Amino acid sequence: MDPGYHQSGKLWMKLAINKAYSWVTRLVWEYDLRQLSAPRKMVVFIARVLHMLVRELLGGQLNLRAMSLVYTTLLSLVPLLAVSFSVLKGFGVHNQIEPMLYNFLKPLGPGGAGLAEKIVIFVDNVEVGVLGSVGVILLIYTVIALLQKIEKAFNYVWQVEHLRPIVRRISIYLSVVLMGPVMLFIATVLSSDIARRLIAIKPFTTVLLSAGELLPYFLVCLAFTFIYIFMPNTRVQVRAALVGGVIAGILWKITGWGFSVFIASSSKYAAIYSSFAILILLLIWLYMSWLILLVGSQIAFFVQYPKYMTLNREQLVLSNRLRERLAIQIMYLVASDSYHNRPPWCLDALVDRLDLPKESVQRVVSILVEYGYLAEVAGEDPPVYLPAHAIEAMQLADMLADVRQAGETRFLNNQQLKPIKVADQVVLELETVCRETTGGRTFKDLVLAGNGEQEC
Repeated sequence: MDPGYHQSGKLWMKLAINKAYSWVTRLVWEYDLRQLSAPRKMVVFIARVLHMLVRELLGGQLNLRAMSLVYTTLLSLVPLLAVSFSVLKGFGVHNQIEPMLYNFLKPLGPGGAGLAEKIVIFVDNVEVGVLGSVGVILLIYTVIALLQKIEKAFNYVWQVEHLRPIVRRISIYLSVVLMGPVMLFIATVLSSDIARRLIAIKPFTTVLLSAGELLPYFLVCLAFTFIYIFMPNTRVQVRAALVGGVIAGILWKITGWGFSVFIASSSKYAAIYSSFAILILLLIWLYMSWLILLVGSQIAFFVQYPKYMTLNREQLVLSNRLRERLAIQIMYLVASDSYHNRPPWCLDALVDRLDLPKESVQRVVSILVEYGYLAEVAGEDPPVYLPAHAIEAMQLADMLADVRQAGETRFLNNQQLKPIKVADQVVLELETVCRETTGGRTFKDLVLAGNGEQEC
């Protein structure tokens, strides 16, 4: 057959694929969602979310963070279960750990049940009381390290640069580790008691039996929703968390079913890996579980912030002009509310007011905190910001100069540049003009000039 025929066929196929991709791209991204009907708007929105998820997965960050969480989980699994076991042991219901662990490892097949039993035996042999103070501290530290790594992964998805303050972080993590098993036990007892009472009423019997089959799915979706609301260091809307939790819960159940079917229909992995087979399968299952959890969080993020969905990946880099203007606006808002005795601003409120990506606003807020213009009140939840000094003592020109030099290090700064007299004179003139223009104005002058207004 003529080789030129194959070449022309490949070229035609490539052109057809490119044409189809361009058509789909125009169909999904060229329209303004506000101008579409409700059904079409939903279809286009789902298509955009799918496109963004594929791009994020191909980008590799979600995959890398899921792999990192697998490693941390292996190190922290026994300490986490040991702490939960000790708490539940006080209620005499520590045997509840094994069914929960078995359900999680159920997709691993018969080996999962044996692995769950071995883990429970190992945890049962860990006597927290005889570990000593150092042993208990290390045990709790390992659990906190796991939760901190999880928070970092979710903060990446939600474009949050900073973790919670250390004191709040430890208190929240410990409350989850210590009170989580107790609340789970109480919920289990109450649901069992209510179900027992309702099942005695004949009309409810059929309904409860049917609902019992859906209950595991409901609990998984509810657990994922709670994680999406609680773990990121930002305010997550319940609606967005619920959408992400439901989708992630369904994906997790479907993936578990497919994983168990694969194991049941394939026996070659045992012949290849021998006794290491169950460990390999555990690593794969942990990776898939974490990846699904992060994908659900990414969906929740896009539901809450649909404007961040773009055809091409955007680099969120603030220009010098925008950074200066943003710093002035943030300082004005904080100083004005402080002067007029109004409630202080938190980061999420500033993001909503300024209508910019959270990462960009947080970057400028961090600069203002670093240079001593804002003070973060960590005792609040979420943290709020107040002027670090009296607003009549902070000059606008000083703040602008500090904002301009933010990011300079001892390896890269203004003094390291070799002098060029003409260029340096221009820079000096610009700085002089800026200081003369501001006229020694303080932030109190700015607040009085604005008359306390917060125009939208």
